[in-house]
Amino acid sequence: MKKGFTLIELLVVISIIGILAGLTLTGFAAARKNARDTQRKSDLGQYRSTLEAFASNNNGKYPSRTTDVYAHTTLCTDLLGYFEVTGNCPVDPLNTGNHIYRYDSDGNNTGATNPNAINWVLYVTLETGGYWEICSNGKAGRATSIASRPSCNL
Repeated sequence: MKKGFTLIELLVVISIIGILAGLTLTGFAAARKNARDTQRKSDLGQYRSTLEAFASNNNGKYPSRTTDVYAHTTLCTDLLGYFEVTGNCPVDPLNTGNHIYRYDSDGNNTGATNPNAINWVLYVTLETGGYWEICSNGKAGRATSIASRPSCNL
């Protein structure tokens, strides 16, 4: 008599391993989304700290923008020299589509050469749903619609 596994036994074991691997990868994907969203919140906090440093040197005024701009390019240029490492502005972990940091203010000039904004908002789309916004009034939180900007009143 030969010793060994039958084809049915091998297929059952392979199926069980496949199911367990699938469950593990599904949970891993959700954890990665949460981790990227946590990184986004932290990055926007770094922008907030840098904006406060900018305002402390500019009579309490922030870079002025009349429309939403990308934080990692346009705002980064405005804040050049205020980040600890020049030009090291945080970039969204995916940096594609809706996952780009954005900045808007209530100023009526363009840029940092003549800052006159008093209020601003930083925001990004979260992978787990909704938006994350940080405001000049100190509030931060999840928003369902960025158009309303419920925390910022901008």
